[in-house]
Amino acid sequence: MSNSSQPSEPQTPKEQRGAETPNWMERLATISEHYVPDALTSAIIMMVALAASALMLGNTVEETLDAYYRGLWMLLQFTMQMTLMLTLSLVLADTPVFKNGVITVSRLPRTTSQVVIGAILVTALISYVNWGLSIALSPLVAIHYCKQAEQKGIPVDFNWMMAVLAGVGSIWQFGLSASAPLQMAAVNHFLVDRTPPMPLATTIWSPAAIAMVILFLVITTVVGILFMPTKVKPISAFPESNKLAEAAITGELNTRVDVIKNHTLAQKMERTSLTLVPLLVALAAWLFHHFFTKKASLDINSMITILLLSCLLLHRTIDRFTAALKRVLASTWPIVVLYHIYAGVAGLIQFTVVGDAITKFIEPIASEYTLPLLTAIVSTIVAVFIPTSGGQWAVQGAVTVTTAEAAGITPQRNLLALSVGDHMGNLISPFWAVVGAGIVHVDFRQIFGYRLIFAAIWFTLGVLIFTFLPC
Repeated sequence: MSNSSQPSEPQTPKEQRGAETPNWMERLATISEHYVPDALTSAIIMMVALAASALMLGNTVEETLDAYYRGLWMLLQFTMQMTLMLTLSLVLADTPVFKNGVITVSRLPRTTSQVVIGAILVTALISYVNWGLSIALSPLVAIHYCKQAEQKGIPVDFNWMMAVLAGVGSIWQFGLSASAPLQMAAVNHFLVDRTPPMPLATTIWSPAAIAMVILFLVITTVVGILFMPTKVKPISAFPESNKLAEAAITGELNTRVDVIKNHTLAQKMERTSLTLVPLLVALAAWLFHHFFTKKASLDINSMITILLLSCLLLHRTIDRFTAALKRVLASTWPIVVLYHIYAGVAGLIQFTVVGDAITKFIEPIASEYTLPLLTAIVSTIVAVFIPTSGGQWAVQGAVTVTTAEAAGITPQRNLLALSVGDHMGNLISPFWAVVGAGIVHVDFRQIFGYRLIFAAIWFTLGVLIFTFLPC
């Protein structure tokens, strides 16, 4: 008798409930998929709400319009910096060194727990080094770990893994590319008349910040293992993502069809490493001048230069580098366009009475024990409007320093509390969810609900740590 005619083993009541009834996390993901608008729609809603608030609080129509006018294009320079950061990070992630490295380590796990732990460790290392690499590589880490797991018959939910690694990426706020701490470490930072430079030992390397990174990773790992959805959707359920994983494994993304031979001088110049030597020397000289002649600290421009130099070194030729650029540029459109829409929204906060209203609300109830929570809440709201840590600090920095002094805490403690709210806003806003999901060609709404779980963990833990631990 064939196996198909044999009766299957009866399921236990728990298994039947798990098969029929989605758990609360799955219901949350479904709700988000149905009701969370995309980033542009959210920006329009915010714009209307803030303009109405400004008018109700006493600004005239002309003043409100002027605030939007001043804000709309105020992040042009920063937008290009962030576009370059993300684009070059994606180009670096497209090199054989990075892709083969991720694929190699993704083959090591043998259980679901090992898959989750391995993916978290890889993403945590990347995130601590650079936020752009985190955004670029964490979705790729997810597809490779999930692909290898499915091939071995290990149950891993792809949407859940994407959300777990998005949560892990939060630690860049206290890593080597933390925007506000890097800005404030400079001797000529824009708030130098209010507070002296802040050494990194008092911000991202303070005991509280180090504890935040370690504890958050531990908790995220435990949650990632214990709360995997009961109905696992493997990566094969997502054809576009699965295609990316298969292409990288077989090397299809790294191969080029050299139908045209190197007959012309132009083709030979594009396909030899020698052409890049003058540019490599120039970039290396720029970095030497920045760090040793000018004795400047790591900042956004130097980080971009390091990324560009690394991309050129690892791609080795101009045609490989430009081919990678063409592949990744489609994933950077949210920054190119939406940053300016959000800048207009930021103008409605910064240049109307709305910003002053927020400050006046905080000051009477601010104290040593309440200000970190209040700062985190306000910065969460602002981060939804301004999805950039550096841009948020430019808008909120002066208020953060002033309220810290009034409440009797150090500006550094308040800055770190702001960083908690900043990334809380990043996790609950569709903006960065769209970017991450776009890299692996999935609908961000399928992941968004799961991201809220890690947002809640991040916010609660961060407020407690930066209220009570030394920094």
